[in-house]
Amino acid sequence: MPIVETFFDPDTANATHLVRDPESPACAVIDTVLDFDARSGRTATRAADQLIERVTQEGLRVEWVLESHIHADHMTAAPYLKDRLGGRIGIGAGVVEVQRHFATVFNADTSFACDGSQFDHLFADDETFRIGGLEGRVLHSPGHTPACAVYVIGDAAFTGDTLFMPDSGTARCDFPAGDARTLYRSIRRILALAPETRLFINHDYGAGGTRDPAWQTSVAEQRAANIHVRDEIDEEEFVALREARDATLEVPRLILPAIQVNMCAGRLPEPEDNGVRYLKLPLNSF
Repeated sequence: MPIVETFFDPDTANATHLVRDPESPACAVIDTVLDFDARSGRTATRAADQLIERVTQEGLRVEWVLESHIHADHMTAAPYLKDRLGGRIGIGAGVVEVQRHFATVFNADTSFACDGSQFDHLFADDETFRIGGLEGRVLHSPGHTPACAVYVIGDAAFTGDTLFMPDSGTARCDFPAGDARTLYRSIRRILALAPETRLFINHDYGAGGTRDPAWQTSVAEQRAANIHVRDEIDEEEFVALREARDATLEVPRLILPAIQVNMCAGRLPEPEDNGVRYLKLPLNSF
């Protein structure tokens, strides 16, 4: 059983997971946050520095900095963590499809390679990897985005945005190349894991503010109680429910800055000749 410690960022409702091998100093971090104030355009490293402090205090060795997908609701701090703690930045191989779409949206420079080479490793479906003595396995889980991947490590699985807490359901499917039917089938793969498998999610909004944020559930709990995909809900019912709900959702607050940065593995744009970095704001594109 890996040791899992979670760092929750209230501003983005993001849960960053620190996953430790109980028999060695090896660890991985999953879905990190770079603080960003959209009103001022300022970035900060408060959330990442809290994680760095913990890793340093415990004498841990970071082997992987993992992304569950290209996030639309926060910027990743992956390169900042890698520079200070080491490790390789990994993501599902479907990131290439995301890059191809958004390179057009943002009119990316011709030097931008839509091949995932900005990341250290692109995981194939069912590929295995190691964190010290722990074995991890990657399950591609498209539907929310083509890049979505679940990391199954020991008795724990890290689902990104594919699944939320049971009272909050599942990820939206109205992003480019998203598909509710595909998401349903991805989720059934997750729910085929052992019932006692611990599931750690990436975001939680407290069920609309009715409870405190939470990020750990189980396969058994999801199959019994998830409001969108519990066992008695079939594919057709899910697709109808998901598509109807998606039609009511607003565009995420940070989608434009977040995707520009995250499709580059978290690296900020290069400074221009005045020493300032700039993000693009495409008008009337969403």
